[in-house]
Amino acid sequence: MSKQSTRTIKIDTLARVEGEGALYVKVKGDEVQDVKLKIYEPPRFFEALLRGRHFSEVPDLVARICGICPIAYQMSAVHAIECALGVEIDPSVRLLRRLFYCGEWIESHTLHVYMLHAPDFLGYPDAIAMARDHQAIVQQGLRLKKAGNRIVALMGGREIHPVSAAVGGFYKAPSKSALRELVDELTWALDASLATACWVSGLDFPDFEQDYEFVSLSHPDEYPFNEGRIVSNRGLDIAASEYEDNFTEQHVEHSNALHSVLRGRGSYMVGPMARFNLNFDKLPEVAQQAARDCGLQVPCRNPFRSIVVRAIELVFACHEALRVIREYEPPPIPRAQVTARVSTGQAATEAPRGLLYHRYGIDPAGLISSAKIVPPTSQNQKRIEEDLWHFVAQVASRPIEEITWKCEQAVRNYDPCISCATHFLKLHVERD
Repeated sequence: MSKQSTRTIKIDTLARVEGEGALYVKVKGDEVQDVKLKIYEPPRFFEALLRGRHFSEVPDLVARICGICPIAYQMSAVHAIECALGVEIDPSVRLLRRLFYCGEWIESHTLHVYMLHAPDFLGYPDAIAMARDHQAIVQQGLRLKKAGNRIVALMGGREIHPVSAAVGGFYKAPSKSALRELVDELTWALDASLATACWVSGLDFPDFEQDYEFVSLSHPDEYPFNEGRIVSNRGLDIAASEYEDNFTEQHVEHSNALHSVLRGRGSYMVGPMARFNLNFDKLPEVAQQAARDCGLQVPCRNPFRSIVVRAIELVFACHEALRVIREYEPPPIPRAQVTARVSTGQAATEAPRGLLYHRYGIDPAGLISSAKIVPPTSQNQKRIEEDLWHFVAQVASRPIEEITWKCEQAVRNYDPCISCATHFLKLHVERD
């Protein structure tokens, strides 16, 4: 290819991601001239919508931000508000919250691995086409996702936008016998998740690594869900209350979603690869051994191998769900009493796609005076664009159709939830 020839790749609608976005890549010769991940889905202004609502309404409202990971938004909200109001929860409630998160991780990771990402590696346009040749694999994925759905439905009252999460606990706590009804299916799911990890580890991965700053929660005793400090592989170690001192959001012209950066350091990665690299030693032995059997090493810096890391986290979530069910004793009361006061609280939890930060200000009547929500996808967007800059340079000489397909696959490495990332935009209008 001539060094002077210029080719432009325009993907007007990214497929197999949650939400609406597009991709623009300009290549001159073998040199990348421009990359833009364009988020054109309209902002939904959830932070403004929350202002003036009672703090007790927030968990149900923020659940509507995402149909795939509503629990992450609920848990981040309740932790931030409990921090603001000085609420202490019962240890059994804490266990239930981990089980709730297990259900969501099983749902979300299974959906991404089987339906959204695997078709890229196997050369299919979608999971429906893949099912014609790999029916048993797709059926296994559907059953795995259903196992996660069952946890969410039992804990939350329904599979989509569950309604039981509350500041202080739950509106209703499940019985031990109800949880035990999940054991047989989760035992199958654990075996299926191990098979999933083995299957995806045999896929063909491009030879591509980057030097990432990984950011996730870290807990001294557990693989992180909803508690811990925010850490990185380059020395970051802060409480959630220090998040805004260290991270900032920037508006870029080509996107309705803000880009997050570490102050003075730039882009970073959140999500399964960040958690895996920073918390491998907190995984149960069954998941650690599965990772070793899959050839994963710490650090793993190839984003295309994120499908394997997600499968390892699927093993963890199934194993953790069974552990919680074994140890669970119903709390004396499902929900602690909560009293309003003027305060501000911050919290971060680990959504399936990565770190999710919430901050709320509360007035004397218990109404929300301010809100800030930073979802994982907005934190990863700048990093996705930087991956594309480097990756396109490796494939620039290939046919345009192959470059397009590879670029879409690189975006889907991050399992971006675009709808979540378009919640807020500062609008500035200039008129003559």
